[in-house]
Amino acid sequence: MTDSTFEATLHTLRVWQGQLPAFAPDEAPETPLPLFRSWFVEAARAAQPEPHTTQLATVDADGNPDVRTVMLHGADERGWHFATHATSAKGRQLAAHPYAALHFYWPVHARQIRLRGPVTTATPDESYADLHARSTGALAAALVGHQSEPLPSLSALTRASARAWTVAHSDPAADAPTWTLYFLHPEEVEFFQGDEKRRHVRLRYHREADGRWSRELLWP
Repeated sequence: MTDSTFEATLHTLRVWQGQLPAFAPDEAPETPLPLFRSWFVEAARAAQPEPHTTQLATVDADGNPDVRTVMLHGADERGWHFATHATSAKGRQLAAHPYAALHFYWPVHARQIRLRGPVTTATPDESYADLHARSTGALAAALVGHQSEPLPSLSALTRASARAWTVAHSDPAADAPTWTLYFLHPEEVEFFQGDEKRRHVRLRYHREADGRWSRELLWP
């Protein structure tokens, strides 16, 4: 593929086709959780593909940023839930520096949500329950283990996956001891509503020292 093909393709792309929803920040709730849940349900009902996927950003041992896509497992007063192996790259990074950011993007409504704050771990019982609330495939993937470790060959993955699927089918209660449920407790949450004329509305919530939330608008 030529550079010109890439450039031509890139510059023909457009975003946010059709009518976009309005957002009146003065009518937003006092805390961010109800607004997040409302926007999430609206995105799902508008057939946004995989609205429960989110980008998780952490920092490594050198303080360099690292980001990947994970699945949202819940959002409540305890925080925004996601899970991974404690021995994975992100698990090790969170153990060393338990602070992270999440980013949701729902182009069907031209909406983004950004969160950042400290991260804590659930109890082993809660992590076990989280693992077994998911599909057989999710359990099999967790049972494979070795997440983020070097893989000697694709055939090694095939064999390990086949063994894990056998266990997941024969023993649905099997445990993956390193599977860990995490909670991100946001200190800041920003809601971004895109606008056809680029007059984007940005509302940021900030948690004060007393636990209450303040709100402010940001320039696009």
